[in-house]
Amino acid sequence: MASAADQMAANLSFAKFSQATDLKKRLWFTLGALIVFRLLSFVPLPGIDPRAMATLFATTQGGVLDFFNTFSGGSLERMSLIALGVMPYITASIVVQLASSLSPQLAAIKKEGESGRKKLNQYTRYGTVLLTAIQGWFIAVGLESWGAAQGMSAVVEPGLVFRVTTVITLIGGTMFLMWLGEQITSRGIGNGVSLIIMAGIVAHLPVALANLFEGGRTGSMSPVAIIGMVVLVLGLIGFICFMERAQRRVLIQYPKRQTARGLMQADKSHLPLKINTAGVIPPIFASSLLLMPLTLVQFAGQRVAGESRWGDFIITVTTLLQHGSPLYMALYAGGIIFFCFFYTAVIFNPEETAENLKKYGGFIPGIRPGKNTETYLDYVLTRITVLGAAYLTVICLVPEFLISRLGIPFYLGGTSLLIVVNVTMDTVTQIQSHLLAHQYGDLIKKAKLKGGAIRR
Repeated sequence: MASAADQMAANLSFAKFSQATDLKKRLWFTLGALIVFRLLSFVPLPGIDPRAMATLFATTQGGVLDFFNTFSGGSLERMSLIALGVMPYITASIVVQLASSLSPQLAAIKKEGESGRKKLNQYTRYGTVLLTAIQGWFIAVGLESWGAAQGMSAVVEPGLVFRVTTVITLIGGTMFLMWLGEQITSRGIGNGVSLIIMAGIVAHLPVALANLFEGGRTGSMSPVAIIGMVVLVLGLIGFICFMERAQRRVLIQYPKRQTARGLMQADKSHLPLKINTAGVIPPIFASSLLLMPLTLVQFAGQRVAGESRWGDFIITVTTLLQHGSPLYMALYAGGIIFFCFFYTAVIFNPEETAENLKKYGGFIPGIRPGKNTETYLDYVLTRITVLGAAYLTVICLVPEFLISRLGIPFYLGGTSLLIVVNVTMDTVTQIQSHLLAHQYGDLIKKAKLKGGAIRR
């Protein structure tokens, strides 16, 4: 039987979208902010030769630089003002979340409510500045040595001035993106940081489709393979939508209370546990760890690796870690599974949930409050995490297999699909929420009329 909320959502009319003035303002603001992000991705750093940079970056295809270049919308390839994108901010956020789960002091700050959240956000900003400064310095030094190793230089005037300028510029670009993401979240639609990442990925889709159809025109890919690829991508998108909405609802019951009419009524609710609690964090972490050795060798140059005593060993390892190799697939799957369980344990605490239920008088039917509830929630969460880890592994490995066998560009990987689909679903949900709030009075009347007709 449909709930009152489901009946209201079913009566939601998109025909009255033009009357939702606040929603339209939010959508226009979001679109304008994303356009600013795209424009900044074409502004190069001071002292960079864009043509030489494009030639040098072409030698690192398939590395972790290519992976992060996808999330920055090509900014890293052009070495623009926002070359690092929002990745330092995401990394700092993850570190602060992990620290708040492991450190008693940070855990106490987290429990302070709004003031504690502001403090943790401030620590995240400090961490973003620190990470950007460190990465910016290594990028500046690496660009100077990288160009020399390849016989060309993308840096016009190497030296201390270039390094300091690069660090300051990258800090400014990353902090501006972080501020822009926060503005989208508060004044626009959806999560700002996620929308910025999705905009970078979507910006590559025309190139991906052009390469796909160009392969069919030149004969490097058969029409059957192209059609099969399109069908597979659509199937993966549908599967991602289904799994991201899937959840295990744990029934929660509260003690009986007296109503206005003097009747005793027991409240019931549900504790929703998502199948994929960890989101897209496991694939991102696993990919970064696996691609790092290969990228270090590419960035430093094969000549440097060959002169090293460990050069042969490093080259052998990076060869085994190429896309599509059995060792890469096995380690990638293992990394996804590990981070699924690890990150789920970080963001969901069965002990804290059981204590909150006990505090407010809630209990799971058939399970005693307290330790037994904690054990039961941990048992249920472990079982659904196994399904979530298997789902992420399949979604990420199938595109990797096709990338290695058919030569599909890297930015069509499973991680990109996960991000695009998740952010799109979240944005559409928020649009529906704004429309629901705008049409709330009419929807209440429709739901009452429908309910009255059903009762009669």
